[in-house]
Amino acid sequence: MRYNPLGRTGLFVSELCLGTMTFGGGEGIWHQIGDLQQADADRLVGRAIEAGINFIDTADVYSQGRSEQITGQALKNLRIARDQVVIATKVFGQTGGTPNERGASRYHIMDGVKASLKRLQLDHIDLYQIHGFDPATPVEETVRALDTLVQQGHVRYVGVSNWAAWQIVKALGFARQYGLARFESLQAYYTIAGRDLEREIVPMLASEGVGLMVWSPLAGGLLSGKYGRDRDAEAGSRRTTFDFPPVDRERAYDCIDAMRVVAEAKGVSVAQIALAWLLHQRAVTTVIVGAKKVEQLDDNIAAAGVKLSAEELARLDEASRLPAEYPGWMFERQGEARRAQLAQSRQAT
Repeated sequence: MRYNPLGRTGLFVSELCLGTMTFGGGEGIWHQIGDLQQADADRLVGRAIEAGINFIDTADVYSQGRSEQITGQALKNLRIARDQVVIATKVFGQTGGTPNERGASRYHIMDGVKASLKRLQLDHIDLYQIHGFDPATPVEETVRALDTLVQQGHVRYVGVSNWAAWQIVKALGFARQYGLARFESLQAYYTIAGRDLEREIVPMLASEGVGLMVWSPLAGGLLSGKYGRDRDAEAGSRRTTFDFPPVDRERAYDCIDAMRVVAEAKGVSVAQIALAWLLHQRAVTTVIVGAKKVEQLDDNIAAAGVKLSAEELARLDEASRLPAEYPGWMFERQGEARRAQLAQSRQAT
């Protein structure tokens, strides 16, 4: 297991992160995503720690708070030392019936962190993330509220999830101008079958030194190897009960076909190739893996040991490459001469 710095911080996190969205169950989508209770969750957390994973991600809305409760109790049950694990959670979604129990306002953030700390049975959260963009709250209010939590010691680092590049840069600029805690990470959807992130967000992350946490790396199970043009998943599987995130099926099947060839040659699963591809991407800090069974988690963990050759990466890139889009194709055309100059300069030194 490799460990990478989170953004521009001195905090190192494992290249795989245990996601706890399957913990807790309940009604609606939470039952469909996963219904793991304490004993099963303890086994998954224990196996993850044993494999070298030091990063666990949850959220206050997962299973209406039950995921945080189960995660915190698992740490207690397994007697995992607090300094052995990095705990991340999120705030933004609806947590009650009143108008102010949602969003990224100071009001909701200050209440949300107290509730999360109580459910997790912790005295601080290592990474506190805004789960979505709030069109009703000024970015400045959100950034100042998060900085308050850092100053109070309730939170060590702050991050964001599911924001656009311009929104993140606006927040980073405000934080820099006033000396406030900055977003050190973005948690976003990214898969070999969904590379939209590469158009605007990946270049921004590199420019600003923001880490990338990947959620749903198997596209809600679509890239697990159970699906393909000539095969359907068994009834009751994740994609048959909760068809999310949205994916261009034909594009995904092209990727699956290419990954299956590589997987068979290496004697590993298609899912491991999908995860390994992400782990080979320079922008990725950590990939969040979730599971319902220890066997699934073990298969995901094994992806950290899969090495892809330049030829294999090129083959996968060919099958999954994004179609050209403006202004990207103009950047490519107009910047060609300057990139050549840079390359020559580097060779000379």
